[in-house]
Amino acid sequence: MWKMKEYVSGGEREESLLDQESDGICSLSPIQRMYAFAACLGSGLVIMFLSLIVFAKPIKFALLFTFGNVLAVGSTAFLMGPERQLRMMLDSVRIYATAIYVGFVVLALICALLIHSKILTIIAIICEICALFWYCLSYIPFARRIVSELMVRFCDTEL
Repeated sequence: MWKMKEYVSGGEREESLLDQESDGICSLSPIQRMYAFAACLGSGLVIMFLSLIVFAKPIKFALLFTFGNVLAVGSTAFLMGPERQLRMMLDSVRIYATAIYVGFVVLALICALLIHSKILTIIAIICEICALFWYCLSYIPFARRIVSELMVRFCDTEL
């Protein structure tokens, strides 16, 4: 069947998400990639959840939460490869969302590690969560526009 599709399409083969040849650096099989993705995503979510235990200590909370957050977002690199993920993150559709998200991740770490300000760290973490939400919406077609229109509709005081 694959040979017939190759013949019909003129010999060009479409790259699938878990194709073994999709990234020259990675030599993992598709099953290994799925396991690595699940492990990285699961551990990131567990670390984010466990960071709530130390919520009373905002600096430790910020470190654990940000590390879990980066692990969860980076887990998709196992599915599509790091090069393709970076290309997608730097795509013109989501370049601003990526820059804002990365900026707030760095800001949260600076507030926690260098400034040692609990209030600034909590504010940076809240902004990081909002930036992550906006970044994730950039992967769903029309999601950011729908959320923007809903926010205008709910927050608009004129009737």
